[in-house]
Amino acid sequence: MVIERHVLTLAQWLSPAFPVGAFAYSHGLESAIASGQIATAAHLQDWLESVLLHGSGRTDCILLRAAHAAVDPTALAHIDATARAFAASSERLVETDLQGDAFCKTVSDVWGTDMQGYTYPVAVGAAAARTEIHADLTASMYLQAFASNLVSAAVRAVPLGQTEGQAVLAALTPTCERIASETAHTTLDDLSSTAFLSDIAAMQHETLQPRIFRT
Repeated sequence: MVIERHVLTLAQWLSPAFPVGAFAYSHGLESAIASGQIATAAHLQDWLESVLLHGSGRTDCILLRAAHAAVDPTALAHIDATARAFAASSERLVETDLQGDAFCKTVSDVWGTDMQGYTYPVAVGAAAARTEIHADLTASMYLQAFASNLVSAAVRAVPLGQTEGQAVLAALTPTCERIASETAHTTLDDLSSTAFLSDIAAMQHETLQPRIFRT
């Protein structure tokens, strides 16, 4: 019953209905779509798999796990500062900062975790630790929610059919599981990112006109 409750809590935290404004962010996808780099479901799947394996997906997972294991507020502050320094562009920093702050406020109000101002993966990891939700479960569900939000953005912006979008998300599930498993024993020293096209797309989005998404 405890595991079921934890799954339901994470499902609530990572739901599109949770007030972090995830629907407003495309993580640079809007630029890639506007430039023609993503025009089909296959393009989207390849792009997101790269982001998950070599970019923000993996780095966020490492940061989340580090935050979950943080022994005191000083350690957590260091992890959060690292997350901010690791943001590849101003929009990436805005994305993780604003979503993290909104997450902290709601979780603190409802679950009494007394957190504020952390970046998004750090906030999720810290909240999971304080509510005794296992890091492995948190990491895998965070990655699935991350991919789900970007699929939703692409369904609206490419556009793609809902069924195509769900097929892409289902195909990415093993990748999410793999990353969650592979990062189980990582530290901040393992942070790296080679998803350069995604980072460039996020930078280009800063001047993209017209645009729908904040990032």
